[in-house]
Amino acid sequence: MSLAVIQMVSQADVEANLRSARALLEQAAAAGARLAVLPENFAAMGRSDLPALGRAEATGGGPILPWLKQTARDLRLWVVAGTLPLPPDDQPQARPHACSLLFDEHGQRVARYDKLHLFDVDVADNRGRYRESDDYAPGNGLVVVDTPLGRLGMTVCYDLRFPELYTALRLAGAELISAPSAFTAVTGAAHWQTLVRARAIETQCYMLAAAQGGAHPGGRLTHGHSSIVDPWGRILCEQADGEAALTARRDAAEQLAIRQRMPLTGHRRFEVPRLVAASLE
Repeated sequence: MSLAVIQMVSQADVEANLRSARALLEQAAAAGARLAVLPENFAAMGRSDLPALGRAEATGGGPILPWLKQTARDLRLWVVAGTLPLPPDDQPQARPHACSLLFDEHGQRVARYDKLHLFDVDVADNRGRYRESDDYAPGNGLVVVDTPLGRLGMTVCYDLRFPELYTALRLAGAELISAPSAFTAVTGAAHWQTLVRARAIETQCYMLAAAQGGAHPGGRLTHGHSSIVDPWGRILCEQADGEAALTARRDAAEQLAIRQRMPLTGHRRFEVPRLVAASLE
């Protein structure tokens, strides 16, 4: 059974993005994937009405959630649905989160992760200033869930810069970690591969880093370089830019051997920060 990461160059047109995502997920399924990760903002990039789009989804008036359920069911594929701007499940009119959903092969939603760390950063690119907190509320909990390919910890993009989150996921039993992303071209060239490999090495997990890779509305450029990295930090597959469906196999026996030869969790001298550890309860 294989893992897959999907790289896209999403635009503002939701229906066109969904068609592209479907074709790429079909490629992944045909290559033997059982679990695939879509990138951050896979359904829309460069729109100013993303929160409104998310509220429509939450109240049953949008195309994205039905598409996800149908696609997962049709392809018999577990799908990490990148991110969507969804309000809390019980508060459809509340401020949205940058939300990553997991659907099983029957099209049932089995997990939701709300991005903990919001990208409020100044970057030396065409846009210059990013303030996710203008549109989104931060999440407040960790998610680790069982899948047919191992226990999956869920993260998103800017989370990659906060290693204590990944330590907490490992201590909660993660064997795979998803990181749907849309790194800017500038920050990606400087840090993307280093961060993804570091998170794999320190957690001894497979990193499933699905990225946006190209030009988007408003002059935004994303770095791409989607990859699957194994628990020893080896890059098993990578795509520089453009669209792609990348697959690799998880070797559970090798992962266990790596953890036994270098038992990092048993050697840890410091506790996970209290705020993060509390969300494991």
